[in-house]
Amino acid sequence: MRLYNLKNTILVAVLICFSCGSQNSDKKEGSANETVIHDTVAIDKFIQEPLVLGIAQPQRYLPKLHGKNVGVIANQTSVMIDEVAYVDGQGRDQKKAVTQHLVDFLRDNGIAVTKVFAPEHGFRGTADAGEVIKDGIDTKTGIPIISLYGSNKKPTKSQLEGIDILVFDIQDGGARFYTYISTLHYIMEAAAQQDIPLIVLDRPNPNGHYIDGPILEPQHSSFVGMHPVPVVHGLTIGEYAKMINGEGWLANQVKADLTVVPMENYTRDMEYALHVKPSPNLPNSTAVNLYPSLCFFEGTPISAGRGTSMQFQVFGAPFLPAAQYGFTFTPQSNEGAQHPKFKGTVCHGNDLRSQPRLEQLNLEWLIAAYADSGKRKDFFTDFFTKLAGTETLQQQIESGMPFSEIRKSWHTGLEKYRAQREKYLLYN
Repeated sequence: MRLYNLKNTILVAVLICFSCGSQNSDKKEGSANETVIHDTVAIDKFIQEPLVLGIAQPQRYLPKLHGKNVGVIANQTSVMIDEVAYVDGQGRDQKKAVTQHLVDFLRDNGIAVTKVFAPEHGFRGTADAGEVIKDGIDTKTGIPIISLYGSNKKPTKSQLEGIDILVFDIQDGGARFYTYISTLHYIMEAAAQQDIPLIVLDRPNPNGHYIDGPILEPQHSSFVGMHPVPVVHGLTIGEYAKMINGEGWLANQVKADLTVVPMENYTRDMEYALHVKPSPNLPNSTAVNLYPSLCFFEGTPISAGRGTSMQFQVFGAPFLPAAQYGFTFTPQSNEGAQHPKFKGTVCHGNDLRSQPRLEQLNLEWLIAAYADSGKRKDFFTDFFTKLAGTETLQQQIESGMPFSEIRKSWHTGLEKYRAQREKYLLYN
């Protein structure tokens, strides 16, 4: 029996949230270039309902794909989860989560997937950050895989030839410098230029409960920050696609023929634990939550834990004073970090694995590390400005400005962004 006939039995969430209100069945919203499909029933606010991802609502997108050549933009996170009950060898009732990749699901349901486009870290998500990914063939299905982190980050006309429709399903991390939203931009741009419709299957933003950081300035645009948004943007991948379209950020202000399949029962403040790590160096919820704050260390000589099992949960360097930084770790080659900073060298730093969930950026660790490094002139690299999206943050830190004052300097930009963002929101 096909999975889309078992929609109500598919549990795709790790957490359960409260939901209230109702929506009209089959209501469509958006411009001629943009569709958001709604098909939900009224839910009593006192009834707990499972979160339902876009991928787990195939009745909303499979009809659009039958009889067409489909290109899929996906990685290891592009899975739906079916919770299966069984009795173990000792007669005990058990449950386990069985995952099926979107590509396999589509093929099982008679959809002609002709190409897969893979973002940074590759289709299976094991490559180093920044590592060039080559085109290839998926060994399981024989489908060609086109890398969007190799010779080109935007699909070419020839790579899209013969494709009738595109489906995007990738779990984002919620930070401006997490490059999956840059891949989304280029997919939308190429799709618009070649008149190919695009469906985005929405997923939660694990850092969607807050908005924070400086707004990117256009002169500092790069693949780790393409749009004038704050470091923590507070949008799901579907909402972000709507904003890219609506704000005219694509080349020549073209607009993609965009359809978003939204989630059911999602609220922005819910704590969502990712079932599959979105990249090799974000192994758990703590790392995902700390990532927007600790990623700034990537533009400094300080290690953020790459080459350990505590990536983006610790930071340190051999030159930080041991008296102030009593925690130690020694980076080694591992999956996603073949050549980490300070490989084989003991680093002194801080262990943040017990840190409470952040509700805003924390740059106190960065500021302290700069001071405790002796305010060395080589502390900030050019990459730091790309991450910050502005030269101002480095100047503020070097001048000794307290973080409380730095945060105040973001206020005007963040308020303007909140108003701009409002019209693209799909969830509370």
